[in-house]
Amino acid sequence: MADKQISLPAKLINGGIAGLIGVTCVFPIDLAKTRLQNQQNGSRLYTSMSDCLIKTIRSEGYFGMYRGAAVNLTLVTPEKAIKLAANDFFRHHLSKDGKLTLLKEMLAGCGAGTCQVIVTTPMEMLKIQLQDAGRIAAQRKLMPQTVAAGTVEKSQTAMQITRQLLREKGIAGLYKGLGATLLRDVPFSIIYFPLFANLNDLGKRGVDGPAPFYVSFISGCLAGSTAAVAVNPVDVIKTRLQSLNRGSAEDTYSGVTDCIRKIMRNEGPSAFLKGAYCRALVIAPLFGIAQVVYFLGVGEFILSFLPKRDN
Repeated sequence: MADKQISLPAKLINGGIAGLIGVTCVFPIDLAKTRLQNQQNGSRLYTSMSDCLIKTIRSEGYFGMYRGAAVNLTLVTPEKAIKLAANDFFRHHLSKDGKLTLLKEMLAGCGAGTCQVIVTTPMEMLKIQLQDAGRIAAQRKLMPQTVAAGTVEKSQTAMQITRQLLREKGIAGLYKGLGATLLRDVPFSIIYFPLFANLNDLGKRGVDGPAPFYVSFISGCLAGSTAAVAVNPVDVIKTRLQSLNRGSAEDTYSGVTDCIRKIMRNEGPSAFLKGAYCRALVIAPLFGIAQVVYFLGVGEFILSFLPKRDN
């Protein structure tokens, strides 16, 4: 059966609303994920997600858990809108010649993941600097020997970081870690979208009936958490590559292969799973909410209030 057809404006609205709601709910866990992934042997401040969040609240206050949230909330709307709309677009065109096979579903997911990195890479680049600033500041106070000389002490805003990157490296500065982002987001989408579609189909009412909203939510959570854990090793690499500030005892990396080699040598293979459960806790509700908003047709409901143009 072909996917239900939704207008492009409605897809964009659905994706944007879902992203805003989801990010607001899970951003503190995402901050903990970034800080856990970035800390290396010899400079560990946090032992777990809960330890990270408790120490963040103590040292930076409640809103310290939302460092970088403004960047995410600003850019998550186009990012999620592009991802969901692109997947729907590719699924629609790939199903024109017949049944949408698993391979075609994976190709659609691949296309969606490739499209979204246009927004995802600069968003993640800025977000990581803001999220990790608190970890560097805490290291300066508690472990001054681990902070690299010349590390910027004053807190920077997203605009200041953007201007600095553009001035020093041009547009390429905002797209640092593009390769790692592609290596994360394309496999994620290849796993997530087909898995969600097939799980959601199991809960449909009859052959042609839509799935209840709770089935879409559970399917989104299960597919999202599965895909998130599967690509977590690449997410660790991406986080390390995109971090501009680090401690003096922490490794620097020249690229993806150099990062893999140094992590394996100095921290062992278990380091690639750092923050995996945090990422699963972030992605599961994020995509569960996204699919509920999408399938409830919030975008169509909003557009129904707009005056229709006469042809």
